[in-house]
Amino acid sequence: MKTVSGFSKMSKEQKIEWLSEQLKGDSSELVKNLNLYWHPDKEVQKRFDEFSENTLTNYDLPFGLAPNFLINGKVYSVPMVIEESSVVAAASLGAKFWLERGGFHAKVISTRKVGQVHFQWQGEKAKLVNFFEEARIRLLSSVETITANMEKRGGGIVGLTLVDMTDKIENYYQIKVECETCNAMGANFINSILEEMAQVFKREVMMDSRFEHTEKEVHIIMCILSNYTPDCVVECSVECPIDELGNVNGLEAREFAEKFATAVRIAEVDPNRAVTHNKGIMNGIDGVVLATGNDFRAIEACAHAYAARDGQYRSLSTVSLAGDKFKFSIKIPLAVGTVGGLTSLHPLAKTSLAILENPTASELMQVMAAVGLAQNFGAVRSLVTTGIQKGHMKLHLLNILNQLGATPEQIEEGKTHFSDKVVSFTAVRNFLTQSVHTH
Repeated sequence: MKTVSGFSKMSKEQKIEWLSEQLKGDSSELVKNLNLYWHPDKEVQKRFDEFSENTLTNYDLPFGLAPNFLINGKVYSVPMVIEESSVVAAASLGAKFWLERGGFHAKVISTRKVGQVHFQWQGEKAKLVNFFEEARIRLLSSVETITANMEKRGGGIVGLTLVDMTDKIENYYQIKVECETCNAMGANFINSILEEMAQVFKREVMMDSRFEHTEKEVHIIMCILSNYTPDCVVECSVECPIDELGNVNGLEAREFAEKFATAVRIAEVDPNRAVTHNKGIMNGIDGVVLATGNDFRAIEACAHAYAARDGQYRSLSTVSLAGDKFKFSIKIPLAVGTVGGLTSLHPLAKTSLAILENPTASELMQVMAAVGLAQNFGAVRSLVTTGIQKGHMKLHLLNILNQLGATPEQIEEGKTHFSDKVVSFTAVRNFLTQSVHTH
């Protein structure tokens, strides 16, 4: 590839033409594919292009539906965007299993989000602490124009503290701003508050007579919200008498419950297992996050940090077998929004929220937690009974058959042929070759 100047100023067609010229050999297939996935409605395509930079086309992912989620007495059909085989199927099976056993019970514990002004200041700490306490009201009033609308909706700034970090980095402090952002994810809201407050704080210190010489200098390092939101947390659980679990893939209820509980406890003590265990939870949660136009990178990062909050990475879900009761639960931070940003701009994000009957942010947190728990239940259930590959490879088989250009008849024959055989690319290819010769 050659370097290029002014790429961002080119039209989409010019960008594709430039790219095709850089590739060796015939690039007609590349150009065809890039053009194939443009939206036929030019206005919709323009909106998609403006979501990002240097866009060439759209990247499609399957949009599926997991029905029968009974959450706090209300039934949801949950939209999920994900490309991994068996995820939507597992969520649906988990929902159906618990639909008949009381459903999911969820509650939001807290919805606080955090932003930080990171700065360095050299001087006597007591002076700064005293100043900050006196300046608190002025700092809050300085951002009233930013917070006014949010306060009308019941949100705004709910905490403002000075944090001493000088034991970690010389002269390093933080202004910690805790916010309630109602149904918005709130990133722009929080960041705007931080940047304005930082400038006011810097100016106030400079003008205050108690500070002298270098004490008047506040060096703002950065102002940014934190995607670690341990105070924006939801809990969700399912429970029933152990006997009501029934025979699960050949295991009697008590044996299944004990084996299931041991598998989850392994994920509590072994990070190697915990990472994969939690990845399964996020399979479900991320599918809903993507469908509703929320930030799956932020939610992933926060969930995994939360899983390591005591110094060791652990399972996000837990099991209790008290007496004759099976209880499976999850506690996870989920900073999401249902208004603003992509949730309001992407047509399918709006459709997803409509399918969920336009939930509040708190309701969406509960739905996501339930889907994550259902996904986790399905994965662990398979692992301790039939093994993970049986269900997974059934869908993987379809992917391979399609990749190899199988006809509809061959696909049906392939499903029957591999119902009791190991699926591999080579085995499927050999099957198709033999099928051609047979017919």
